[in-house]
Amino acid sequence: MRPIDLARTHRLSTQAVRNYEDAGLLPPAARTASGYRRYSERHALALAAFVALVPGHGHPAARAIMVAVNADRFDDALDLIDRSHASLVSARAIVDAVETTLRDITVQSWDGAPVPIGPLAHQLGLQPATLRRWERDGLLQPCRDHQGHRVYVAGDVRDAHLIGQLRRAGHSIADIRLLLDELRDTRDPAQVTRALADRRQALNARSRAMLSAAAALNRYLDAWPRQNELGKSSSTAT
Repeated sequence: MRPIDLARTHRLSTQAVRNYEDAGLLPPAARTASGYRRYSERHALALAAFVALVPGHGHPAARAIMVAVNADRFDDALDLIDRSHASLVSARAIVDAVETTLRDITVQSWDGAPVPIGPLAHQLGLQPATLRRWERDGLLQPCRDHQGHRVYVAGDVRDAHLIGQLRRAGHSIADIRLLLDELRDTRDPAQVTRALADRRQALNARSRAMLSAAAALNRYLDAWPRQNELGKSSSTAT
């Protein structure tokens, strides 16, 4: 098939298809005597696999997975896929931990008086230096009083509780920052609940996309099996 035939299937430009081949996302195309690319069903399956991988794994990971597959580095491809699944598990665990923590702290009003750093650290069983480090990491954004001292309003207190719980559970600063960015301007408990529900729905959509991607990639691999995929070595081949 011609590049345009392959491109139309996924509403891509012919240049995009050529770029994907040049980047290793598709296997090398055959060439006519005039030098024009000719694609086969193998390329159609490879392109379908890449397009399916993007929603679940993200564009960079999808590119890396296809490059590894087409270079017969199947172990590397599986490792990349497993890492994406692990990141999804971590994201779900963070949402679970936040919901658990919020059940504990939302019994108190979020509209209380600002809290200085010392009392807040004592409340959390931490040193003030830890709160200052979280501020440097971009996790907390306390206000300053007229003397320049840090004070934490109700939303900051909530965030500090969340951070402490998530850190104790072993979640990374980067993962926590991502979630807090989504909740930063959400002070009403009902709004937080809706935001977490939206987050969980997005994770479910990503999980479904990973299932679709696995099916598409498996069709590509089944059509052109490689020795590494089959788990065989040259010494055991018959």
